[in-house]
Amino acid sequence: MNIAGIIVEYNPLHNGHEYHLNQTKAKTNADLLIAVMSGYFLQRGEPAIVSKWTRTKMALEAGADIVIELPYAFSTQKAETFANGAISILDAVGVNQLCFGSEEGAIDSFYNLLSFMNDKESLFNQNVKNYIAEGNSYPKATSLAFSKLENNSGVLDLSQPNNILGYHYIKAIQMHKSSIKASTIQRKNAQYHDETFSDYTFASATSIRKKIFSENNEVTAITSVVPSYTKEHLTNYYRENQLFHNWELYFSYLKYKLLTSTTDQLQQIYEAEEGLEHRFVHYIKKADNFSSFMNTVKTKRYTWNRLQRLCSHILTNTTKSEMELISNAEEVPYIRLLGMTTNGQGYLNKIKKHLNVPLITSLSKEMNPLLALDVRAATCYALGYKKEMQSKRIQEEFSTPPIRYDEKAGLFM
Repeated sequence: MNIAGIIVEYNPLHNGHEYHLNQTKAKTNADLLIAVMSGYFLQRGEPAIVSKWTRTKMALEAGADIVIELPYAFSTQKAETFANGAISILDAVGVNQLCFGSEEGAIDSFYNLLSFMNDKESLFNQNVKNYIAEGNSYPKATSLAFSKLENNSGVLDLSQPNNILGYHYIKAIQMHKSSIKASTIQRKNAQYHDETFSDYTFASATSIRKKIFSENNEVTAITSVVPSYTKEHLTNYYRENQLFHNWELYFSYLKYKLLTSTTDQLQQIYEAEEGLEHRFVHYIKKADNFSSFMNTVKTKRYTWNRLQRLCSHILTNTTKSEMELISNAEEVPYIRLLGMTTNGQGYLNKIKKHLNVPLITSLSKEMNPLLALDVRAATCYALGYKKEMQSKRIQEEFSTPPIRYDEKAGLFM
C-alpha cells in the first residue's frame, strides 16, 4: 500500500497547494495521502489566518485523507526542528513516500547535498558559529558558512526557503533511520516570499494574505488564485467571526505581557537570547501596533521570522525548560488527529493498535506536556476573537472531534 505524506500549513490553501497535492498523488501512485499540518501558530512565528479546523476542512476537500496536527513545539521552530517533528509523525503513521515542493525540483540534488554535508558537517557548524559571532542572522550565517565550504559549486541552492525545508526533510529521514522515500515537485510561478500576485492562477500564501488584508478582508480579491472551496471556507469564517487573524489582533496582549514581566522572567522564555528581552521591553513602550514594534526592534542579526517566533513564545509563555522536552525526545510523543476521510478512517482503524505513540482524538485532563502547550497556544489564539466568542473558541479545543469527510459524496459528516 502506497501511503504518501505531505507537510503543510495552508495559510490559506491555494492553487499551488492543490497542484502539489494532486501531483503528489500522481507521482507516488498513492492509495492514501496523509498531511501533517501546523496548528494555530506557524513556522514564521505568526498566527494562522483562520483556525486549524477550517484549514483541516480545506485540506480534506483538496484530497488529503488524514490531517494530523504538527505540535506548537515544532511548528514554531527553525527549519531543522520543524522538519524533524513532521517527519517523526509521518514515519509513525506508516508513510512510505514523502513529496515536497521546492525551488529545485530534482530530488537527486537533495540527496547529493546530504552526502556532501555529512562529510563537511563539523567544519560547516564551526563556520556557522563564527558568522553568528560576527553579528549575522542564523539564515545568513548558514548561507555564508555553506559558501565557504570547498567544492560546493553545483550543489543545491540553500538560499531558497523551500529548498532549505526540503533538505531538512531528507536529513530528518536519515536521522530517524526511516524507510520513507522522498520526491519533490518544483514550485510553479509564485515564490514563497512573493508579496504580490505575479500570475493569474498561482500566488504565494504571503501575497494572498496581504491582498486579503489590504482589501479590508474582502475574499473576492483572491478568487483567481485559490480553489472555490478555500474561498467558501474563508467567506464563512469571516461571516461567523468578523475577522481574519494576524499579529495586530494580539498586540495588546503581547504589550501587556512585556510591560508586566521582569527581564528575569522574560529571560526564561524560549528564544529570548543575547539580551533580546531588554530590547523588546525598551521598544514596546514606544509602539502603537505590532508592525511598528517589529520595525523598530528588527536588527541585522535577527530575522523578522526569528523575532516573530519569540513574540509567539512570549504570548504563549513558552519557556526554555518546556522546549527542552523536544531535544530530549527522539519523536513526537503523540499524534493529534484533526480530520479524516472515509478512506483515512479505514486506514487508521487498521493501524491504531500498532502505533508506538498515542493517537489522540479528544483531550483529557491528563495530557503530555507538549500537548498541554498546544492547548495553551489554542487558548491564546482564541484571544484574537471578539470577546463574546472567546470562551466558545477556547472550549472548541476540547469539544471538537476530528472532522470527518465523505470524499465520494463531497460532504462533511
